Amino acid sequence: MPPKGHAILSASSSERWLHCPPSARLCEAYEDKGSDYAAEGTDAHTLCEYRLKQALGIPADDPIEDLSWYNEEMEECAAEYAAYVVELLETAKLTCSDPVVMIEQRVDFSRWVPDGFGTADCIIIADGVLNIVDYKHGKGVEVSAEGNTQLSLYSLGALEIFDGIYDIDKVCVHIFQPRKSNVVCSMMEKTDLYKWADTELTQKAQLAYEGQGDFSCGEWCRFCKAKAECRERAAANLALARYEFQSPALLDDEEIADILGKIDALTAWASDVKEYALQQAVSGKEWAGWKLVEGRSNRKYTSEAAVAAAVESAGFDPYERKVLGVTAMQKLLGKTRFEELLAPYIEKPQGKPTLVPESDKRPAMNTAKNDFMEEF
Repeated sequence: MPPKGHAILSASSSERWLHCPPSARLCEAYEDKGSDYAAEGTDAHTLCEYRLKQALGIPADDPIEDLSWYNEEMEECAAEYAAYVVELLETAKLTCSDPVVMIEQRVDFSRWVPDGFGTADCIIIADGVLNIVDYKHGKGVEVSAEGNTQLSLYSLGALEIFDGIYDIDKVCVHIFQPRKSNVVCSMMEKTDLYKWADTELTQKAQLAYEGQGDFSCGEWCRFCKAKAECRERAAANLALARYEFQSPALLDDEEIADILGKIDALTAWASDVKEYALQQAVSGKEWAGWKLVEGRSNRKYTSEAAVAAAVESAGFDPYERKVLGVTAMQKLLGKTRFEELLAPYIEKPQGKPTLVPESDKRPAMNTAKNDFMEEF
């Protein structure tokens, strides 16, 4: 199960407070409202824990009837997660007669981070390697294992428990994110992890705990509770105003490339501010020059059953019959059965051209210019 309490300097928010130390204390002033996404993720972790224990022959109570977000997709994800961990364990047994596996293990990394603790989804120790496996149910942002500070903190906490018991030389962190088809791992030397903890982590964690240091905005602002009101983030995004919204044709290539790198952050910030202002207005706050009105709405039936009966009595057919969409059909059949029955009838058209940073994993498209050059 996920941890019952939450540390001020939690591992899951470590990317943010390491880049922006004062944000840790700043966020304390905000209520933790939670979200449907978080609730769904909690249910998914609970199911993953149960399915993994089942796979390993560990007695556990079936939690499904208490899971509000349970569905077939979540079941498939949990089964895939359990299979992945079992495969890691079986691989470990090839070189180690007695690998150690722990599920939902509480770890304490307060040696480096004040009051720092968390819960690792799964820990496997074998043949000098400490493995940390982290399940991610989200399908919005792809999570990387490389340089993952959350898993680095879990690794430090696990080393605090086991480094004196087992001869550990390396740490391997795994991200299992099935809804993004993202299963990745990253290996590091134990000595390198300790070096990072002693030279960088400790200092920044102390600053964050004391509410000191410099504000800094970036991708880590995404889940910050203060993101809509943060002055540092506003200043960074408003810096685009120096272009004075000139016609793009008047900007040089370097300026356009610079703007492209900031547009996503700018639009996200603008959306956050607008949503914050709306929620405050709904709560009674008045903004100078603005008023709260009813948005547009569409007509809808008060009772579909009554509508169907009325239309049928008039001699018409109120229903339409059509094949379920791909996603709905996969949910109906299950992933395996879906592939067995429908694989020959599924195609994926070429996607609409999209500009992305060079770091994006997708291959570059052939443009009309490239096609022309290839002909000569």
